[in-house]
Amino acid sequence: MKILITGGAGYIGSHTLRQFLNTKHQICVLDNLSKGSQKALEDLSTIREFQFYKQDLSDFSKVKELLLEEKFDAVVHFAASIEVFESTQNPLKYYLNNTANTTNLIDSCIKSGVKYFIFSSTAATYGEPKSDFVSESSALEPINPYGQSKLMSEEILRAASKAHSGFKHCILRYFNVAGACMDFKIGQRYPKATLLIKVAAEVAARKRDKLFIYGDDYATKDGTCIRDFIHVDDIASAHLAALEYLQHSKSDVFNVGYGHGFSVKEVVAMMKKVSGIDFEVECALRRQGDPSVLISDASKIRKCTSWNPKYDNLELICKSAYEWEKQC
Repeated sequence: MKILITGGAGYIGSHTLRQFLNTKHQICVLDNLSKGSQKALEDLSTIREFQFYKQDLSDFSKVKELLLEEKFDAVVHFAASIEVFESTQNPLKYYLNNTANTTNLIDSCIKSGVKYFIFSSTAATYGEPKSDFVSESSALEPINPYGQSKLMSEEILRAASKAHSGFKHCILRYFNVAGACMDFKIGQRYPKATLLIKVAAEVAARKRDKLFIYGDDYATKDGTCIRDFIHVDDIASAHLAALEYLQHSKSDVFNVGYGHGFSVKEVVAMMKKVSGIDFEVECALRRQGDPSVLISDASKIRKCTSWNPKYDNLELICKSAYEWEKQC
């Protein structure tokens, strides 16, 4: 198939691009490089050639022109704004970039004959769950504009697929993605990152002075938030499994996580262990929009697709993040 990956120069996008380049599909990448890495694209081009379009999704006419001209079979859509706290301070940025741009992309896909659409969504659509584990049927009650902007895109996708029988989608709700490719050739280059394991690795590698824990008064075992951390290569492989699934099944939604969680303090302790660095940690006030516990029930994707995660190990995830940080 001919596949377009939007946001393919970003963190999860580049790891997914790498796995798609090891298939027989024809791959193209669209990215405005506002957060994505040109270096990652250059490194991945050594696997095999792919077409790159430096393009912003907000230029609706050019996006539509590209899709009509290239006639893609499938689109894997990563391009988005992703920072929860920022979304509470600048919500319109998130609704414009995540929802409006996605809506136009979906419209362009349908008009150009795209058959399959894989959407990078988030566990933030669940908001503050009423239980520690959330399944795909749990209530969708986001507590920040980031989660709401992704949920709105999900609803638009569902409506579009219902109205157009030749257009199928798969929604992947990620939990907390972390780590780096296991040969350390690519990793997370996201500027001013806010994700816990990335930041902890930067502090351990002496790129930041200290790590802040945002809130130690949550109703959890040690007072800090608990999250389901999943290795980026396992997230990437879920997209291949989703595309395979869509070729013989109906549109669907899947959680992508490991089904168990670690607290912020447990992650910090693990990063100190793998790095051998007793870096400085400081407690700060809670950040707006952070739920206390968010753990996946990801049994559905394991049951329905060929997805087979390989890196369900917090020590391995932290070590890969740290080793990448030391060399990048």
